Amino acid sequence: MAESWVNYAERIGADLHLELSGSGGRRAALIRALREAVRSGRLAPGTRLPPYRSLAADLGVARNTVADAYAELVAEGWLTARQGSGTRVAMGVPSTPSRQLGRAAPPGAPARVPKKAPPRARGPRHDLRQGTPDASSFPRAAWLTSYRRALQQAPNEAFGPGDPAGRIELREALAEYLARARGVRTEPGRIVICSGFAHALRLLFPAVLRGPLAVESYGLGFHRELLAAASVRTVPLPVDEDGAQVAELGREWGVLLTPAHQFPTGGPLHPERRAAVIDWARARGGVILEDDYDGEFRYDRKPVGAVQGLDPERVIHIGSVSKSLSPALRLGWMALPERYVDAVLAVKGEREAWASVLDQLTLADFLVSGSYDRHVRRMRQRYRGRRDRLVAALAARAPHIEVTGIAAGLHAVLRLPPGTERSTVKAAVWQGVALDGLAEFRHPAAVTAAPDGLVVGYATPAEHAYGAALDALCGVLPPG
Repeated sequence: MAESWVNYAERIGADLHLELSGSGGRRAALIRALREAVRSGRLAPGTRLPPYRSLAADLGVARNTVADAYAELVAEGWLTARQGSGTRVAMGVPSTPSRQLGRAAPPGAPARVPKKAPPRARGPRHDLRQGTPDASSFPRAAWLTSYRRALQQAPNEAFGPGDPAGRIELREALAEYLARARGVRTEPGRIVICSGFAHALRLLFPAVLRGPLAVESYGLGFHRELLAAASVRTVPLPVDEDGAQVAELGREWGVLLTPAHQFPTGGPLHPERRAAVIDWARARGGVILEDDYDGEFRYDRKPVGAVQGLDPERVIHIGSVSKSLSPALRLGWMALPERYVDAVLAVKGEREAWASVLDQLTLADFLVSGSYDRHVRRMRQRYRGRRDRLVAALAARAPHIEVTGIAAGLHAVLRLPPGTERSTVKAAVWQGVALDGLAEFRHPAAVTAAPDGLVVGYATPAEHAYGAALDALCGVLPPG
């Protein structure tokens, strides 16, 4: 009995769509169809074709018909056949991609030369932009171990519709980790999984929280744009070396802070200001949004705890693995005051539509097994070394350039001579160095401006490329 196409596809996982039409019989039609598939580029050079009997069963033709068609195309040079390698499309056969195909040119017409595709923009030679970890340092082996273990141990119901709150395994693991490592006071029922900080803002505004919202005068413009799209007015709050000047808070309904390591200027929120902002929230009946984007990475001393630990009912603690592991995982969380949990889940809907259940289960295992702690400690040492190399390079080659902010996170701010920020950024672009000027992060309505500076992401380059990136950076800095 001939093997069915379904069995064949299950066995080797290959489909081949051919339409047999025209005169001359099935053999001739098959030859024409195969030639056209190769010529059009649907069958690329080196592609392995199905065995005779499998393709014959799919097309409803005799096995000899397929064998004869293959033999004819091998003789013509369209295909190659080798023992043990099967029948494949010959290398070097010219093809016309389907997007370039039109009506056939009349006999004698000059050949049409396809237009060249516009040149693709080249990426920078040295990427020192903030916001991303060293992608080459992702713990592939440890993550794969956790993935396999999570997959083997996952209950059957995990492969059904996802809980909008997130997998209970991950929420339990996060409650334990955040309490231990960040001083967060929460429980699994008050944690909601999201895909990152931006997703958290979309869930909170405008359905759960309202404006106006005080924000630090320097921060990510992308976050301000998300809030503006939700019709939330943002009020800039001045920042200095002690973080946001919370004494300037007024009648705003809430405040968004980066207290562990102000982004991007680099100062931590002073303990007195931490207490003061909690007092303000209690008196105002407001809420504090805590963006704990890189709280694990403090190099000069033990990381300070989260503000949320001072009053879990007045602070929404938001974190993710974008800096510690990879932004590609799209996994974050909110530790919510109890009164907001149901409202956030109502916005998310009845099913999880953002975060992969398998990724959630893997991260849960990664946390419980200790792999996450080991990875963070390893990266803490690596990034501290990166920052130390940056400081040493500047001391040797540009001693007039000061590194400001605390030794923490994945970026540093370089203080520039007055009036040189814009020209330095432009020079960096010309030299293939990607970085940001400090002014890029300033709130449009901020009254005061910080001194000229550069925001340098020292975590972004791969380890082997970091030395060259530092050389290039020093080469574009203004003279003293």
